[in-house]
Amino acid sequence: MGLLDYYRQFEGMPKEEVNEGLRAQAAERRRKALTRVETLDLSQTTWPELAHPHIVSAITFTAQRGMQHYPHTRGSELRGVLAERHGVDPARLIVGNGCAELLSAATRAPIAPGQTLITPWPSYPLFPIMARRAHGRPVPVTGGVDALLEAVGEHDTRVIALASPNDPTGELLTATELSHLLEGLPEGVAVLLDESLVEFADAQPVDSSLVLLEQYPQLLVFRSFSKAWGLAGLRVGYALGGPGVSEISQAGALEALRSCSELVAERVRVISAERVALSTALRERHFEVTDSQANFLWVAHPTVDGGELVARLARAGVLVAGGDALGEPRHVRISLRDAATSTRLLQAIDRMLG
Repeated sequence: MGLLDYYRQFEGMPKEEVNEGLRAQAAERRRKALTRVETLDLSQTTWPELAHPHIVSAITFTAQRGMQHYPHTRGSELRGVLAERHGVDPARLIVGNGCAELLSAATRAPIAPGQTLITPWPSYPLFPIMARRAHGRPVPVTGGVDALLEAVGEHDTRVIALASPNDPTGELLTATELSHLLEGLPEGVAVLLDESLVEFADAQPVDSSLVLLEQYPQLLVFRSFSKAWGLAGLRVGYALGGPGVSEISQAGALEALRSCSELVAERVRVISAERVALSTALRERHFEVTDSQANFLWVAHPTVDGGELVARLARAGVLVAGGDALGEPRHVRISLRDAATSTRLLQAIDRMLG
């Protein structure tokens, strides 16, 4: 129906009848909108909410003030604030365009063609890719710190890449385990520790790993604004080595540090509580749940394959991440939100399991 045809249909109709019809149409649109259930995406590890208005304002102001200039890529102000926050020398901190870029840069330096990067598995899929990009060889290892040390002795190893909490399992490498690993390594093996999710962990102080930096110079710790801070679009990470980052992104990260620490603390409190509650509920439904210190759970069901679990939940409007790409087809990764989200997930699971 064209625009003129739409209005011609009201010609000759009493005004009251026209208004009544329009009200009925509006009521029907509202009814359909209220009954529509949006898909619940629990397949991502990034924070789902919009950025804080103060961060948006800081980015906008910086863009308006300085778009005509080349950006300051050294991030001196951001480095200073981060260094003060973590109690380290600013000279040991550098900001970059996300942890992925910094990790890749740190891998290229020590690995010669054919040498080995060792990583626990399953873990962050970028780690094997980093090794291949550096013309090295990735070696996935199942087991704890002792298994990693044994693998180091069996290969020409130059890098160990770790994520703590680990993605996708959510497991935390404790400061004691990290110290044991570093103590047992031969000279010349670098340890790249990706702590992009560390703000969600409550089993030990957030900066436990940083205490070891002075004692073990082969340790590089990587942090991110993409997860708990909810700023994945800014692509800001920081570590002890790597390239620069744009001034606009620095402005957003700085404002996040100044304005949103309490907001992040509240997010972490909610995630910590929900992690326990949802783990318990899933175990009551006979799921295997790995103890997590991240904002997600790594789970498997004894009778439903991971791929089938992903498909059934998707049909119920809930998206989770399958473990197939990591060689773990039994498992899925489920992101944590709040109690209402967990309730909807559990309702979908209960319907799925009959």
